[in-house]
Amino acid sequence: MIKTGAEHLESLRDGRVVYIGREKVTDVTNHPAFRHAAQSIADIYDLKADPANRDSMTFEDNGTRYSLYFKRAHSRDDLAARTAMHRAIAATSHGLLGRSPDHVASFVTGMSTAPEVFGAFAGNLTAYYQHMRANDIYAAYAVIPPQAARNPEFYQKQNLPIPTLRVVREDDDGLVISGMKMLATGAVIANEIWIGNLIPLAPNQLAESVTCAVPCNAPGLTLWARKPLELGAQVEFENPLTYRFDETDSMVMCDQVKVPWEKVFVHNDAVLARDIYIKTPAHCYGNHQSNVRFHTKMQLLVGLASRITQASGADQIPAVRETLGRLAALEATLGGMIAGQLQDAEAWPAGHTTFNRRYMYAALNWCTENHSAIIDIVRELCGGGVFQMPADISVMQDPELRAQFETFWQTPQMGAVARMKLFKLAWDLVGSEFAGRHQQYEKFYAGASFIIRNHSYREAPWAHFHKVVDDLMAGYDYPGAPPASDAS
Repeated sequence: MIKTGAEHLESLRDGRVVYIGREKVTDVTNHPAFRHAAQSIADIYDLKADPANRDSMTFEDNGTRYSLYFKRAHSRDDLAARTAMHRAIAATSHGLLGRSPDHVASFVTGMSTAPEVFGAFAGNLTAYYQHMRANDIYAAYAVIPPQAARNPEFYQKQNLPIPTLRVVREDDDGLVISGMKMLATGAVIANEIWIGNLIPLAPNQLAESVTCAVPCNAPGLTLWARKPLELGAQVEFENPLTYRFDETDSMVMCDQVKVPWEKVFVHNDAVLARDIYIKTPAHCYGNHQSNVRFHTKMQLLVGLASRITQASGADQIPAVRETLGRLAALEATLGGMIAGQLQDAEAWPAGHTTFNRRYMYAALNWCTENHSAIIDIVRELCGGGVFQMPADISVMQDPELRAQFETFWQTPQMGAVARMKLFKLAWDLVGSEFAGRHQQYEKFYAGASFIIRNHSYREAPWAHFHKVVDDLMAGYDYPGAPPASDAS
């Protein structure tokens, strides 16, 4: 089925429990902290449900149509269709919704192409994939232990429970889990949470090795939201991005949450808990979406940088034009890396195809390393313009103030209100609390930098690299050296 936006919003009115400090929220669709972000997700569902987008956003399997992010690729054309779909979804938020519905769905879809990796739980994984696509499920995930739980000896010495989520009991009808997991971005406006482990576990961390799926309204599950930024964006003109795209990050707290056996995918296997992401196309499917999303965001940044310089005429200065050219080159670099993932796509067993993993990880590393520098360039181009604007647009409601504002804040290139609107947008992207959250978020989008680089280390063809060096050195020797056949 293909859900509409209204159907998705209705599915969120399920009695889930979200805490903003001590405030308990049970209807995120109407709460001022979450309602506009929820509507932004609903807009994605409406985009997919629009008959005009039938061929580009959905696919048919055995007479039923599903969202295209559940499509398992068998060819480069299938991969290209997935890429185009990710671009269309990212465009609805200009790449600012990091965990849009196509993210975790892509992970699960990638896993479903190689269910045998899951061993005894292979059938569960396949059934969950079918459940997600049949019900057009929006899933978030929580796949990192809380920072406080990384020194278990501290808690053991004081006879305290270790905070990280773990299995505390096995029953005939399933597992019981308790503890915390991070960081469930988007969970407050999602249907379900995939709980797992992207960071390698120690061999003895069997209780923590559980991978499972739970609905956001599961008894005993609560979401502890960070400060919702949407609360401070009461007028879209003033904070146009915060107003619509604060997807919220939450800690997942489980207190004796029952997980039926059919929703368990890994249990008592510390190695497999991570291998399911890298021994299937899951990590590649999911992070290709991440690359496309960032590229969409990059286009917003480059376009904004250019508009900012045009607003003052600075775009005519050679040094400024050089800076804009550099930004354009950086955007094209990322675009080329994404195109390369399709051009050099990889064949997988059982007739499946996936994006080039090395290029995907290179792009992921590029995004992590470059985002802060790109933001800083745009900040420099903004200069002091963002601080020269009145506190808010209410000046337009006073005739005398309006006349002064329109007279003195205009430039030869742009009117006062248009300049204010542009600078409000720029500040929300580079300087507001929402912008600060994104700057931190992009640094750790796929984990700490050493984790991202270790993916590239793992996938690199070291034997080939070494052979290049060895073959080169084999072609020459010191003067007077004995023939190779005589060398000992």
